[in-house]
Amino acid sequence: MKTATLLAERLRSHRLTAPTRTVADAAHHMLAVQSQDFTAGRWALAARTRGEPTLTDVDQVFDRGDLVRAWPMRGTLHTVPARDLGWILSVTAARQRQQAAGRHRDLGIDDDMVARTVRALTPALHDDGRTRAEIFEILDGVGIDPTGQRGLHLLFVLTIDGLICQGPVVARDGVTREQRFVLVEDHIRDHAQPDDPLAELFVRYVTGHGPAGVADFAWWSGLTLGQSREARERAGGRVTEVAEGLFLAADRPRRAAGAASVLALGAFDEYYLSYADRTTVCAAEHLAGVGPGKNGMVRATLVEDGRVIGCWMHATASRGAPPEFFTAPADPEAVTAALARFDRFLSS
Repeated sequence: MKTATLLAERLRSHRLTAPTRTVADAAHHMLAVQSQDFTAGRWALAARTRGEPTLTDVDQVFDRGDLVRAWPMRGTLHTVPARDLGWILSVTAARQRQQAAGRHRDLGIDDDMVARTVRALTPALHDDGRTRAEIFEILDGVGIDPTGQRGLHLLFVLTIDGLICQGPVVARDGVTREQRFVLVEDHIRDHAQPDDPLAELFVRYVTGHGPAGVADFAWWSGLTLGQSREARERAGGRVTEVAEGLFLAADRPRRAAGAASVLALGAFDEYYLSYADRTTVCAAEHLAGVGPGKNGMVRATLVEDGRVIGCWMHATASRGAPPEFFTAPADPEAVTAALARFDRFLSS
């Protein structure tokens, strides 16, 4: 497959040139959007939605219970449709436990500590839930030291065990970066139940990220290559091989008329991050400039005609700070327009 065709198809699959009708539709299509940077995760959904949804618009989808944030794969926070969280974890939780086991031993997290945490938090999380700081105060009160990432890893364990998730957004002035942890049994009213969750995970990944291959899916999902090959086999005719080892969904969205040539994508955006080989969308010599860096960060990117041409910063975009270009844009005005759309997203 020619590179230009591959990029065009990926832009469509990511709904960057074929946006969805609503924010909830964008989340359903993508299934899981990396969101350890909460602002970037919300922008990723807005950038894939028609019109110009604002930060407030996205927060309302969380507040009404349609979206949650959790650790569905790779031990990394993602935004997912609430109804899909349970079946995703039925596929990925065991692998995540295995990968986190050594760190949990170092932190002294064992079955007894997890049970004590559940007993302390379950009654406290009814109704409106609790913020992370409030939860850590509760843990400290029952003799569990939450510092040194112990508290965070306990929240991770309770999440992959299907007990809790992050739901409503904490109200405050400016850009809110925090949610309340809530009980799944209280907060998620509807649970999807696909016939074959492993196959479903592969199909949904390809739907939101194709053309992509088994190695890409393995990286994104955190599953082994063996599990990923099995997922591909079980997906059967629900995906189409369009080039050797590359798959697309059977039904693809139609590219929108007048789709922008330049996109300002946030930190950790799926378009850059969710593949084993990122050189398709970013020249090899610029990968280190985007990340992941030594601090684990992946910078916000400017993408022109499907290729990364530079980086920008969420915090300074509204103040007119110039981007860092790797290559000169063919359309500088389109860059300005892309960054202005992010500014309007924040200004709600």
